[in-house]
Amino acid sequence: MSSFALKILACISMLFDHTGYLIFNGSSFFNYIGRLAFPIFAFQIAEGYTHTKDLKKYVFRLFLCAIITQIPFMFFTKLIFNKIIINVLFTLLFGLFSIIIYDKYNKYLGVLFAIIFAYFAKVFSFDYGIYGILVILLFYVFKGKPLFMAIAFIIATYLKYVFSIIPFGFNTLFYVFTSFNSISIDFLATSITIIPILLYNGKKGKDIKYFLYLFYPLHLLIISVIYYIVY
Repeated sequence: MSSFALKILACISMLFDHTGYLIFNGSSFFNYIGRLAFPIFAFQIAEGYTHTKDLKKYVFRLFLCAIITQIPFMFFTKLIFNKIIINVLFTLLFGLFSIIIYDKYNKYLGVLFAIIFAYFAKVFSFDYGIYGILVILLFYVFKGKPLFMAIAFIIATYLKYVFSIIPFGFNTLFYVFTSFNSISIDFLATSITIIPILLYNGKKGKDIKYFLYLFYPLHLLIISVIYYIVY
């Protein structure tokens, strides 16, 4: 799959996910389809860093779109969760910062800053929080090593769901595997994303970067307005 194909798949998945939150309150087949979106976008950040011709412009575009998107995203999250969440583009941006530090300065320093950024993302309610920051760096660290990338991604995803239910006791370490419920389905749906990622052929395909920067805030605004009018 080309980068273009992966991005289109992620956009479709994201649309299903956000629509699922509006219609079914986040626990539906729509949302399981939606689990494909973030890992693909995280992988594309690692790839984008590798292939960009102008890193400063890349960072600036991501930052600018994150700022613009926050307004419709706040509208969306206020409708669904009745709280303010920082949109995922900021998570992608801080993940990118982790990669830059890891690659240009020091690997250990990059990991340390990824942990700091992850904590920051948790405290300030970034979408995908700790998991989001660390997965982005993992995709870069294991670039060119598909087996290790797959294992690292699945372990990180598993731990994400374990820690989401950790208050229920130590047995939660096996709960995701032993109980077929929304959490275990979420884990499986997210983990499956590694398949299209591993099918990436290293080719760019059609250039749709500006479409992506527009699609994210516009689709949030449109579906939120429709929800507000209908409900």
